[in-house]
Amino acid sequence: MLTELPYLGEILSLGCAIVWAIAVVLFRKSGETMPPLGLNLFKDLLGLSLFIPTSLLFGEALTLRVPLSDYLLVLASGAIGIGLADTIFFRSLNILGAGLSAIVDSLYSPFTITLSIIFLQERMGPLQLLGALLIVSAVLMVSEERKRDYVSRANLLMGIGLGVLSMALMAVGIVMIKPLLNRSPLLWVIEWRLVGGCLVLGIILLFHPNRQKILHSLFPMPGWRFVLPGSFLGAYVSLVVWMGGMKYTQASVASALNQTSNVFIFILGLLFLKERVNPLKVAAIFLAFLGVGAVSLG
Repeated sequence: MLTELPYLGEILSLGCAIVWAIAVVLFRKSGETMPPLGLNLFKDLLGLSLFIPTSLLFGEALTLRVPLSDYLLVLASGAIGIGLADTIFFRSLNILGAGLSAIVDSLYSPFTITLSIIFLQERMGPLQLLGALLIVSAVLMVSEERKRDYVSRANLLMGIGLGVLSMALMAVGIVMIKPLLNRSPLLWVIEWRLVGGCLVLGIILLFHPNRQKILHSLFPMPGWRFVLPGSFLGAYVSLVVWMGGMKYTQASVASALNQTSNVFIFILGLLFLKERVNPLKVAAIFLAFLGVGAVSLG
């Protein structure tokens, strides 16, 4: 059986890194025509509309006879880790661009590992601790980046701050359901997390002053050539391999392997988004990559 494949969790986590990197580049292009809240809502609705028939195709139940607390936990996880975190991430991505965003996003691994140690009793070795420090150092290096051409120092720091917050929320959203994920069907967890994300976005939209503009952005437009494939990869394919990786290996290991996406994002940003490269950026992504490697090996 597939679930008996050696290192299945590690393979899925690395596959997620590649898929997510491509999705991020497409999301960066999507952000030129679609606001972050609209993009996230579109992504989540598309993902949900795809996962429901997928579950039925594989004979998986859309609802389970489990305690109400399990549903509430998964919904809360989706609200935090998908609804809020991804919206903030898209805003940060619009400000920083894919290259700098990839470096800031390396913080996801240290956040996840720290929470896993506190709440899941997973252990961090000396090498993992060193890796986390290297990643933090890379982010601090990025904060010194000067992008006077198109963003002010204040906006740069705001983009970094939003990126840090989004990674923290993503880590909270996944670690809080790790024990439940170990004993629950994967597709059921993904679906109800997406429901939680859609619900919190719907509530925010009700009170948003620009809700008409955001709703209008959900309808077909030229930018959909980036929005559709980005949402398909980001809300469907990557969620399957990401959650699968979390299910079949330790949260700390999966998150570290997920972080290799940062190198792919950095390279794709240079190739397809024509983002600037300088020695500081290269040094920071190299430092972050070393940090991720140390966390993985530790």
